[in-house]
Amino acid sequence: MVMKNASSTIKHAIVDFAINIKNIGVADPRRITHSLKVALAITMVSMIYFLQLFYNNMGDAGIWAILTVVLVFEFGVGATLSKSLNRGFATLVAGVLGVAVDSFASIFGSTSRPVILGFFLFLIVALATFTRFVPNIKKRYDYGALIFILTFAMVSVSGYRVDKIIKFAHQRLTTILFAATTCVLISIFVCPVWAGEDLHNLIVNNLEKLASFLEGFGDEYYRISNGNKSCIAAYKSVLNSKGTEESLANFAWWEIGHGRFRFRHPWKKYIEIGVYTRQCASHVEALNGYLKAKDEAPSEFQNIIKEPCIKMSSELGKALNELGLSMKLMIYPSSSTLHIENCKNAVDELKTTLKVTMIAECDILEAIPVIAATSILVEIIKCVEAISEAIKELSKQAHFKNPTDITPDKAEEHNFLNCGSHLKVAGAGEDEESIIVSVLSDDKIPQELDLGKSKREIN
Repeated sequence: MVMKNASSTIKHAIVDFAINIKNIGVADPRRITHSLKVALAITMVSMIYFLQLFYNNMGDAGIWAILTVVLVFEFGVGATLSKSLNRGFATLVAGVLGVAVDSFASIFGSTSRPVILGFFLFLIVALATFTRFVPNIKKRYDYGALIFILTFAMVSVSGYRVDKIIKFAHQRLTTILFAATTCVLISIFVCPVWAGEDLHNLIVNNLEKLASFLEGFGDEYYRISNGNKSCIAAYKSVLNSKGTEESLANFAWWEIGHGRFRFRHPWKKYIEIGVYTRQCASHVEALNGYLKAKDEAPSEFQNIIKEPCIKMSSELGKALNELGLSMKLMIYPSSSTLHIENCKNAVDELKTTLKVTMIAECDILEAIPVIAATSILVEIIKCVEAISEAIKELSKQAHFKNPTDITPDKAEEHNFLNCGSHLKVAGAGEDEESIIVSVLSDDKIPQELDLGKSKREIN
């Protein structure tokens, strides 16, 4: 019986492990591809030994090629480039400096040489370690500083013990450059994973999550409908995206131009947009507390300001959807301004409603939480306006397209595929099939955009 239970436990553990492995691969198939890419890189650099290529020149230092692949080959292209360049440059500088220090110490004779070497080793390692606390160096060159310390120490100590210090430094640098180049080439040309593209998609997804919450908030708050609970709760991941955004932006800075992103794309603007997005998400978090607290029917005072509140939340959601869509398509966000203006008009409407309403006759305990929720919506308007301005600035710096510059034959390439009212491309022949473009507009009024003639008509 004991053996049977143990066998059953092991079987269940193996099955659970297999299911977890499968789920990890299904969640992001790029992980499987990355594993194969790393295996390919290690196999290629191992040819140094297997085929004895360059063996006479490299000797046992060839093992550094394998270690380099393990240490620098990261999931994304930017991370791999960052580590490869840091490691290569740090090794070069440390090797040259190590040879120079050893040569200088040799001038003073064998008696004083260990003292001179020890002094320079202490001084340079201390300075290099201190530079790791400098914010800009820590952000982008911390790994390089670490490799510099390691290489300089090894070259200096090896130089004192052996006579062939230059050969040692040359072997180490050559193998590292060979392995790093292999990693970079495989990372770029074999199913590349771009940090810049991931960052762009992350910002777009965060905007869409906030839009989903705000569009459904009014109906949920006033119990008009139950809404989509998953969409309502989706904003929570936005609050924890700071670390991921900063990491992706740092790696994207190292990447070459790719796809829709030019070289030296303004990645810093994405960090700014992310800051405003998280500020908006923090207000949404506070707003969500009023949804959880509202189990009873709306109060009389709540019904008085119902229309402007629903309009504010709805227009905020539409504005964020427009901003997210403009970033996804990399076009200038022109229509989001209209929704922000509608939000401000709703605020003015709310003020007018409050002035003509006898607030004194309302229950103050019922009015306070309603006013608090409404004030949060007003703060969110400011956040969305800041997001809009940041995205407009990004559009200028990144040279986003103007919607009127997109020709009908290119419209499908830009994947105009969201839900909302229909934006019909005109200017094509009568026999050609019209391209339906999704946008969110006021009151879901169908809009016709003449992309061929650069004009817009509202039916």
